[in-house]
Amino acid sequence: MFEQFDPLKGKRLSVLDQDGKLLAKKWLPELSDERLVDGYKQMMRARIVDQRALGYQRQKRVHTLPTNLGQEAAAVASAMALNADDWLVQAYRELGAVLTHGGSIRNYLLYFKGSEWGAIHENAPRLLPPSVPISSQIPHAVGIGHAIRYRGGKEVVIVYFGDGGTSQGDFHEGLNWAGVFNCPVVFFCNNNQYAISLNRSKQTKAETLAQKAVAYGIPGIQVDGNDFLAVYRATSEAVDHARSGKGPVLIEAFTYRMGAHTTSDDPSIYRSKEEEEEWSARCPLKRMRLWLTERGLWDEERESAWQSEVEAEVDAAMKEVDEINDMPLPEIFQYMYADKPAELEEQQQAYEAYLNWKEAR
Repeated sequence: MFEQFDPLKGKRLSVLDQDGKLLAKKWLPELSDERLVDGYKQMMRARIVDQRALGYQRQKRVHTLPTNLGQEAAAVASAMALNADDWLVQAYRELGAVLTHGGSIRNYLLYFKGSEWGAIHENAPRLLPPSVPISSQIPHAVGIGHAIRYRGGKEVVIVYFGDGGTSQGDFHEGLNWAGVFNCPVVFFCNNNQYAISLNRSKQTKAETLAQKAVAYGIPGIQVDGNDFLAVYRATSEAVDHARSGKGPVLIEAFTYRMGAHTTSDDPSIYRSKEEEEEWSARCPLKRMRLWLTERGLWDEERESAWQSEVEAEVDAAMKEVDEINDMPLPEIFQYMYADKPAELEEQQQAYEAYLNWKEAR
């Protein structure tokens, strides 16, 4: 597959067009009807959680949020290609992947309420916490991959980052190390066209981001990130490649952030309404729903029932989060070092003094 979709030749893998019509039967992944329906349900679940969370943020029940609208196929399909014991290293816009790999809605909301407890998903021990600093998670993923290789394990690591992340040194160092030491890592770039307000064209002069793999001697592939079937096929091939000992793969998911960068962002300042409408027509849920409906696997009744079920699930999770008290102040400081340095002790004392002053006002 990687030779046939050489990014240096402008090749991009697509299986479904934006109207849900099959483009390439040859690349259709081997998924049962049940798994296909589950994939759509997981995408829909991620979108509903995202929309609900946005409402909670406006109600001041959670803090600043990164929106996931438009990137559900890339997140869900890639995570579905993993085994339960594989490692998932996230950035901060992989809600669908987090939920698919065993993360909970409750903890997702709890994290964005400001509690570090929410970064730990009890049912997903190989899901790393969100990483807000751009690309800092890539060396972590490569380190895990190196340890797997050293110990002779069969697990695979997938690490997510955005187009802006490819401009960071951590990206290049990570690909170089993984390539040299044959680490079982799938580098998954969500090219959603913008790094906050900076257009992808300002990140690099390279025609694609996938072709950056060539410099490090590893396979790279660009895939239609709004096509669930294409993302699953590409990721499953990359996972098999890494698991079999052949080393890392770079995937560029060509997608679009349909919402704002975060709830504090106004995308109308840096992109046009026409561009947004053009990408809205490529909605990943719409095309998958049309394809499933045509095959008799989905209908409006099932859609409505599933939506109601997920909405109730999200509201119940938020109600539980509302009742959780803030983290005790010492916990914010005590786990960074085995022996707390004087500088950190001073920061804690200063923050305690600030809180006391604030309460006394």
